[in-house]
Amino acid sequence: MSAPSVRPEPVEGLPAQPISRRMFSAGALALAAWPLAAQEAAAFDIREFDWTDASRARAVPVRLYWPRAVAAAPARVPLVLFSHGIGGSRRGYSYLGQHWASNGVASLHLQHIGSDRTVWFGNPLGMLGRLQDAAQDGEAVARAQDLRFALDQVLAPGSEFAPRIDAERIAAAGHSYGANTVLLAAGARLQRQGRLIDLREPRLQAAIVLSAPPFYGEPDAAAILAPVTLPTLHVTASGDVIRIPGYYSGADDRVAIFEATGSAAKTLAVFEGGSHSMFTDRAGTGGNELNPQVKAATKDLSLAFLRNVFGHGDAAALTLWAERNRAILAKFVGLTQPQSSLGG
Repeated sequence: MSAPSVRPEPVEGLPAQPISRRMFSAGALALAAWPLAAQEAAAFDIREFDWTDASRARAVPVRLYWPRAVAAAPARVPLVLFSHGIGGSRRGYSYLGQHWASNGVASLHLQHIGSDRTVWFGNPLGMLGRLQDAAQDGEAVARAQDLRFALDQVLAPGSEFAPRIDAERIAAAGHSYGANTVLLAAGARLQRQGRLIDLREPRLQAAIVLSAPPFYGEPDAAAILAPVTLPTLHVTASGDVIRIPGYYSGADDRVAIFEATGSAAKTLAVFEGGSHSMFTDRAGTGGNELNPQVKAATKDLSLAFLRNVFGHGDAAALTLWAERNRAILAKFVGLTQPQSSLGG
């Protein structure tokens, strides 16, 4: 199937309202096995599928960025499942899907129907209500279930992709509300009405967390996030502020999520300045000059992290990345080293 045109969606990944006001809102760089592609646009194919989870009567549209070289090679490739922010779609965050697929990592981007781009349509006076509805407990759970269903589909016996995906190298990534979804799938647990919510997906081996909103109404975020023991990469910015009517989350909340996560192997990158929507496909947000720099740096960092987790475990590559991007970093916490401050 030929790749359809991709247009950045102007509201992709806007922040989630807190869920029921209580739940959270929501290796070396030159590994021979994963050579850098000279031309990303020619290195991958795009496939779209309109799946339906019959057990939940819920549609789960997806877009798959597939490494083109795999079509002629027997090697199995890693897979990243991507969860968009509230108001997003499967066609968002294309710069990440394209980059990963161009470098040998398949990327499956989900669309969460209960909290996707349709929240922006309809009567403007009802938008806040639609946002609040999209951030309820039920939708948060459904999003994590979407991720599991999509993984079931792509790995199902008879799937054309299952024989080419390495089931031992699967990660999840998400932005904003999608980062919350990833944390749930990675093992975050909390109590609701005397019932433990545990949606951990055991097939995940790593998590990439972009601009995660915090937990609300919970006295101890660490207790909720301590069960997240997978290697995690957290990416944010000092200007990563979420502000919409009735809801505010400062940039420090992103760092607090990193600190509370129980991963023994975790990395934090905080860019200087920027904005919350800078990590979407939107151009110019966070600064016309900084925006493309951060996107390029995020692509390289996420790939280095995946290679570290799924490759030879060379954390030095992450430190080298930090040195190369010193000029735009406010803080960097390496995978196996104490906190260090860069930039500024």
